[in-house]
Amino acid sequence: MGDFDASRRGLLGGAVLGLAAASTSATAQGSEAGGTPRSGGLRDPRTRFRREPFPEQRQPWPALASKMNPRPDHGETTYRGSGKLNGRRALITGGDSGIGRAAAIAFAREGADVAINYHPSEEPDAREVKALIEQAGRKAVLLPADIRTQKACEDTVRKAIAGLEGLDILVNNAAYQQSKADIMEITDEQFVRTYETNVYHVFRFSKAAIPSLPPGAVIINTVSVNSYDPGEELIDYASTKAAILNLTKGMAKQLAKKGIRVNAVSPGPVWTPLQVAGGQLPGKMGEFGQDTPLGRAGQPAELASLYVTLAADDASFSTGTVVGAHGGKGNP
Repeated sequence: MGDFDASRRGLLGGAVLGLAAASTSATAQGSEAGGTPRSGGLRDPRTRFRREPFPEQRQPWPALASKMNPRPDHGETTYRGSGKLNGRRALITGGDSGIGRAAAIAFAREGADVAINYHPSEEPDAREVKALIEQAGRKAVLLPADIRTQKACEDTVRKAIAGLEGLDILVNNAAYQQSKADIMEITDEQFVRTYETNVYHVFRFSKAAIPSLPPGAVIINTVSVNSYDPGEELIDYASTKAAILNLTKGMAKQLAKKGIRVNAVSPGPVWTPLQVAGGQLPGKMGEFGQDTPLGRAGQPAELASLYVTLAADDASFSTGTVVGAHGGKGNP
């Protein structure tokens, strides 16, 4: 599961994006990746990835990235690490696809062992991620679970710590999103499920992990452009992302006393399974991402380096920070 969502303020945004750029390869592939790099490896962000409207499609929730048309780019062939996370141990929720998958690939190539949580029905995508982590020479731990209960959250964290022999990076990324044109169409079941998946898991995973996190450890939450500017068809989802934003800032203040940093990444429209599993209204897939100033949706690969940067010791003074990737539209 990924999320539907660049710069904090002048200096911080520049520093984050500068570090992020250093983390990734200057090479992309194919015409959809922007063709030949310009002088100095520069690529036009308007054309680096697909600009054409996405074809109308739908999969049963939670959907598989491997069945999307086109398949999202998670950085499988482009991300190049530089040792920023050597020896680190990371747990990523929703790590089988979308933004979580991009972060898992990047973390492994930066030298971290990675555990990923995912819904059991996403096993095919998770197996692909496991292979990619192991190809990077790192340990991969697969943790399938429906994380809507306290027990499932606590058990998953416990298994991650055992499997990785410790934990120092927690990425709370899993999310549930269903678009509805009218509040009257949002059932109580959908509202509860959205909060259980999106908000409760952030609280429960963090609480379960904190006793094992050493000074220098990092929690990174995935929020959304909807945290600041809620889409009218996503009012339940948007409200959960606003809650996670608030949790991020509050936990950052509290956990600073333990030497643990808490930050967030805020995506805009990004091509992930969320969109084909009910995240877009019927008939609207072709409009997805077309209204951004860059004129396209983002790809998960474009956010991976932001997670790496916030997790790395280079950003040791950054806590309570939110870094956006919105294609030019949104806050912060």
